[in-house]
Amino acid sequence: MSDEFDATEPFGDDHEGHDDHHGHDGHDGHDHEAHGPDPLPGVDATDLHAAVDEIAAALHAYVDSATGVRAEFGAHEADEDPRVLAVESRLSTLNAALYDLVHERLGMHSDLTGLSWDDDTADDHGDDTSSAEPDTFHLGFLVWPPDGPSDESMDSVLGMIDAGGEAITQRLTDAGFQVSEWGASRSVPVLFDDTEDDE
Repeated sequence: MSDEFDATEPFGDDHEGHDDHHGHDGHDGHDHEAHGPDPLPGVDATDLHAAVDEIAAALHAYVDSATGVRAEFGAHEADEDPRVLAVESRLSTLNAALYDLVHERLGMHSDLTGLSWDDDTADDHGDDTSSAEPDTFHLGFLVWPPDGPSDESMDSVLGMIDAGGEAITQRLTDAGFQVSEWGASRSVPVLFDDTEDDE
């Protein structure tokens, strides 16, 4: 295989999580005006467009690598080829960087990497997604205060659980699931729109 399909250059830091439909008051930087309730006019979108251009270039690199590797190997081997995996890893990193940038500049929690098919193409993927129903999953903790001196208080527990929720949501999204809502709460259960409608 020629060097044309190599994509092993280093990229930026990995992104740890993704949040959706949830306020993150405990996160650093949320006192910035970008996260406030007021309109935010005059945002310079130059670096946002540059991040999107970088993702577009990586997508073209993926197509080049995938077609080149597939010309040499079968489908399963091509899926696991290090050159393909390298570009996929780069795309994940670039997507995370764009997410962070949008969050930093606009205070928004972008959901740009989910997968969905319309009804006309669902059968092409061998799965009838139109009849699929969502389900809710819960993870609970009974937390006691620290026995001795600690830099953390009970108020900080929600922030820790919230960060864990981000990481779990990102893992689910990376696995192809669609997480339309998630939340973390203290002392009361998290209720979603579908649950409230059923009641």
